[in-house]
Amino acid sequence: MPNQKPTPPQVSGAIPVLGHALEFRKSRETIFERGYAEHGAVFSYKLANQNVAVFGGTQSQRIFFSETDHALNMQEPYRFLQAMFEGALFLAPHDQYLKQRPMVMELFKRQKMLDYLQIMQVEVQKMLDRWGDEGEIEFTDEMNLLVQEVAGYCFLGAEVHEQVGREFWDLYGVLSAALDPILPPDLPLPKFWKRDRAKAKMTAILKPMIAARREAPDQFDDLLQHLVVYTMENMDEISDETIVNLLLALMFAGHETTAGQGAWAVIQLLQNPGYLALVQAEIEEHTTAGEHFDHRAMAKLTHTAWAVRETERMQPSADILMRTVHEDVDLGDFIVPKGWLAQVSADIAHNLPEVWSNPAQYDPLRYSPDRAEDKQDRYSMIGFGGGMHKCTGMNFANNEMIIVVTLLFQQFDVELVTKNPGVERGLGANRPHKTILRYKRKA
Repeated sequence: MPNQKPTPPQVSGAIPVLGHALEFRKSRETIFERGYAEHGAVFSYKLANQNVAVFGGTQSQRIFFSETDHALNMQEPYRFLQAMFEGALFLAPHDQYLKQRPMVMELFKRQKMLDYLQIMQVEVQKMLDRWGDEGEIEFTDEMNLLVQEVAGYCFLGAEVHEQVGREFWDLYGVLSAALDPILPPDLPLPKFWKRDRAKAKMTAILKPMIAARREAPDQFDDLLQHLVVYTMENMDEISDETIVNLLLALMFAGHETTAGQGAWAVIQLLQNPGYLALVQAEIEEHTTAGEHFDHRAMAKLTHTAWAVRETERMQPSADILMRTVHEDVDLGDFIVPKGWLAQVSADIAHNLPEVWSNPAQYDPLRYSPDRAEDKQDRYSMIGFGGGMHKCTGMNFANNEMIIVVTLLFQQFDVELVTKNPGVERGLGANRPHKTILRYKRKA
């Protein structure tokens, strides 16, 4: 009998019974840093009695995404989301997901994206006008409020967004606080009770609106109407609860990750004034204060787009992705057995020295056509996922961040009061710690 390949080597630091669970909850990035230093890009760790394999390096990352929906299952490790969005998108059985995906793709077709550009500029300008001529602002929370407004007006439409009100978004905060990939989501804990009460309130807000859409399907033009009409025409009749879960999942994805990454894009530019000068120059050349710009002008903001791309590499909102191993997976030197968890880590993927030159350095010019470091491998950048499950709203999020950067630096001189904010790595999306900006409106 040939020698069986070993499983990926385990990173040091495990404690009896709990393994690396406490460290994962407190500072999971240290597990990945230590694992890479000890064993290279492929290694393992333990969450209590659960073995977890990290698929690092370009070859293993390719296997991770290409084997999703085959040897690797996407739904099971995200069961902690089921209590909030049961049966929505990738949380649904695969055949239902394939039916739902075209419905979501409709939201990001060309004409809708052009409409979203105008809405984004209106909402960003509202924020900047509210600031006045000079002062200081805590930017991390300000970005969170902004992306909620953008998501509300783009996806819900003005009527529904204003009807659901601020309470609706505050309830999202309760959902976010209950995210926990380690604990079973039905444990009798206060944060889970609060989550369920918040979900019930959100459902109570939306159900009367769904009923109105079913009765008059031709009278509205918003995301809620799109879900109701699309499901009535293209899928078996689905329950109000499923439509609520779809809506909540889409809105959650539409704001939760963009807020942190958008804040980091501005912070990193302020920390790198040499590159900011390039961004400022093209903003002055291709946009005019007080006038909306269209997709043609946006296409010319290349330095700004590269800055946003570099922020995705260095400060991704989603730093890990997970799968359950349904069949043994061969990673070359190692075998990952059935029953293990599989993960990819952006902290590893986005810093591989064989892909990125000087990966610790902020360098948006690495995306210029003459270098194109991100084009060397299809799965070198995983901030928005990869493969068929890559985030369909990626371009929406990038456009929003480009508009924030453009209008902010078009109209204000800005400096960082909080010079080096840290990363708040929650169990949901990452974001900067509270960060103070000082600003003064340009003449």
